[in-house]
Parts: sequence; C-alpha cells; structure tokens
Amino acid sequence: MSTYRTISSSSTSQYRVLGSRHLGYAYPVREEAEIKEHIDALWKEHHNATHVCYAWRLGWDYSKYRINDDGEPSGTAGKPIFGQIQSAELTNILIAVVRYYGGTKLGTGGLIDAYKTSAKLCIEAATIEVRPVQDRYRLSFGYADMPSIMKVLKDLDMEKNAMTTEAECTIDFILSMTRSEELQKAMADWPTAKLVHLGRT
Repeated sequence: MSTYRTISSSSTSQYRVLGSRHLGYAYPVREEAEIKEHIDALWKEHHNATHVCYAWRLGWDYSKYRINDDGEPSGTAGKPIFGQIQSAELTNILIAVVRYYGGTKLGTGGLIDAYKTSAKLCIEAATIEVRPVQDRYRLSFGYADMPSIMKVLKDLDMEKNAMTTEAECTIDFILSMTRSEELQKAMADWPTAKLVHLGRT
C-alpha cells in the first residue's frame, strides 16, 4: 500500500428529519489530540445540542479507529458514521454529527439512517485526495558529504523538516515510501553517514 485516501479540508452538512436537526462536520486529522480539540469545540459551539456523535480513523494503514454514540442507543450513531468512512475508503478523518432533538423519536432505524445520511453528505461535500505514504528520516553526516547528499535527496523529492549544518550535519526529512529503496542504495556512497527511520505517515 503506497497511497491512502483522505479529505483535503473540512466540510459540513445539514440533515433534518421529523424536527430533529443533524449537523455534520468532517475534518482532516492526523492525531487523537486534534480529534479531542474538534469535539470539545463542537460542544462549546453547540452547548444546547442533545448529542455529538462521531467516528474517526487514523493511519496510512487505516489501522486506528473509534466510534462514539454519545448516549444514543448502541450502534445507532457512531457505527453508521464509521460505515460511511469505510465505504469511502478514507483515513485521517473525523466525522462528527451534532443532533438537536426535535420532539419526535426516530427509532433505531431512523437514527441509523439520520447519522448515516449526515456522514455521507459530509463526505460528498469534501474534496477527497489520494496521498502517498511517506517515511520520516533523520540523516547525520559529515560536512564534506553535504553536496552529494543534498543532490540525491533533492532528486528523490524529499521534503525537508529541519537541518543543522556544522562539522556534523543533521537533516530531518520526509520521503515517499516508493523512493525509500533508492535512498537505502545511495547510503553506500556515504559510509560514515547514519540514517534513522523515524516512522511512517
């Protein structure tokens, strides 16, 4: 898996049924801390809402996810929201649905449909991107190797995060997973350099 699907920016939706309002919010996210911030902000904005239900998935490998019914009957809110995330094959995304109760109970089927529809409308309103899976590296090397190293990294389309240039230089950078093998081969030209893999994103 060298790519993953996500949304490029936030989107919203509105769905009304039997007097209940369902306000959908989709956010691109990378960390759980961001998710908490978004949920806290929604409760602050919609402090009179009945529920704020949500689902999210994180990771280039689609490995982390969570659903939350926020007091709705089990399986009627977070699960249908997550089902839409799965159907669209998305990751690094949070979808939350704010519900204002309208006085008429929707029943299990009605709730499932309302949350599912709200999430689906959010996704339809968003711009979906296919992004490359990327590796994060730290490379330490002598100053004399800098010209050749920087040329190779530039040719590999690396994205520089940070760099120090002293007698011993260090560069933190991001590289497409598909170019990582080329980087490993290039390391043979720099026997004193040290490459550390910091993770994949």
